Amino acid sequence: MTQDELKQAVAQAAADYVAREVPAGSIIGVGTGSTANCFIDALAAHKDRYAGAVASSEATRKRLEGHGIPVLDLNDVTHIPVYVDGADEIDGGLNMIKGGGGALTREKIVAAVAERFVCIADGSKRVEVMGRFPLPVEVIPMARAQVARELEKLGGKPVLRAGFVTDNGNVILDVHGLRITDPKGLEARINQMVGVVTNGLFAMRPANLLLLGTADGVKSFI
Repeated sequence: MTQDELKQAVAQAAADYVAREVPAGSIIGVGTGSTANCFIDALAAHKDRYAGAVASSEATRKRLEGHGIPVLDLNDVTHIPVYVDGADEIDGGLNMIKGGGGALTREKIVAAVAERFVCIADGSKRVEVMGRFPLPVEVIPMARAQVARELEKLGGKPVLRAGFVTDNGNVILDVHGLRITDPKGLEARINQMVGVVTNGLFAMRPANLLLLGTADGVKSFI
């Protein structure tokens, strides 16, 4: 199977999971990226079953609305039974690196509200130790240089994501060269840097379920 076919397979598995496990009339949290886009397309077949969705980015909002799925403001929502999103890397503890698409802050906010986080990914995203994929860090623009210096002290090589501004009006530093053996500790340490909005480690709030697309079909990990 091609990578696109694997993404479509896990997206369909996630849509089936949501239809089976989530009560009718619920609000679904939806992530950002190519695999999340496949999930939105699969979710559209069940759209009349749900009250709507909360989007983690403007791109996701537009895709949901394009399918006729109502999009709600998170401030108006008190309960999200499930949040479905992809990952750039995920380890055996279901800790993730996210933010390749630049929506890490809003993704982290929606995930924090959700009762369950279902990660959908193809087999290439499963790793023993995270860090091969550069870690995104969303930074307030005036703090970019200072945060970069602090990230260098951790052994990383921060690179400004050229020509990119987040939906929140900030910039992203992609940190190369890390070997992340303590995801929770590193997530907390980077988030404490003045000027950092958040970083792309999802370890303090990892996935509850991984649906992984492989050549042998979709496999589940908890």
